Amino acid sequence: MLGRLKQAFSRATTEPLAKAGAVALWAAEQGFSYASVADRPGFSIAGQMDKKPWRLECGEATRDYMQGDELRARAELALKDDAAVLIMNRPLKDALEKRAYEIYTDNLQTTADPELPEEMRWLATYPEADWESLTTEFWTRYAVMADTCEHAQAWLNPQLAELLMSWPAPAPSEQNPFILRLMRGKAYLRMQYSPTDTATLAHATRIFTTACERGLAVFEADEIGRTDEIGETDETDETGGTVTTSATGATG
Repeated sequence: MLGRLKQAFSRATTEPLAKAGAVALWAAEQGFSYASVADRPGFSIAGQMDKKPWRLECGEATRDYMQGDELRARAELALKDDAAVLIMNRPLKDALEKRAYEIYTDNLQTTADPELPEEMRWLATYPEADWESLTTEFWTRYAVMADTCEHAQAWLNPQLAELLMSWPAPAPSEQNPFILRLMRGKAYLRMQYSPTDTATLAHATRIFTTACERGLAVFEADEIGRTDEIGETDETDETGGTVTTSATGATG
């Protein structure tokens, strides 16, 4: 299945997504379902990984540290609940930690902005992990936080690490906000969609589906029992509006 995905993703182009039809065509070529948003710019694609559903959306950024559009994805993988791993580009981690420090040390700012973003709570909850098998270049670009280093190493294997380092040109910069996480039995991705071309979309989708496949390989649960962590709520369809399906049913 992974080989078929690689072959499909390799056909992506680096042409800007000037029209929704370009995304719909790309999604149809992969066998994914495609839905456009009727009342605002945006789209969603959906598929399955080992009969587990996943969905990736593009829409206006919902985080103030992002500009323009964002890609956000979620997969219902029914994994073990005790694994929590968060991969974040290091410049974003540094910026959020600085922001958290300023909030905690500024009484006026704390009063004006009492609700911290989820990402800042994750940084306070999970310690950073690192190990020698990944390159210095990887650790310069990304930070990994996890409940245990063993869980992080099991999920972030060399194949996934290589994908995270091999964005197609014109590649997103190291400053581009990026988050890939495994929590509460689900996988999530959120990133600033820049550059807005099919190559970036295809590679982000490949990273996400590879992360899902890896999660299923090492953390699949025999029984489903959910326990929320640090008060986080599930992410939902944030593109909003009425959607129109324009491709066949999703497959992985």
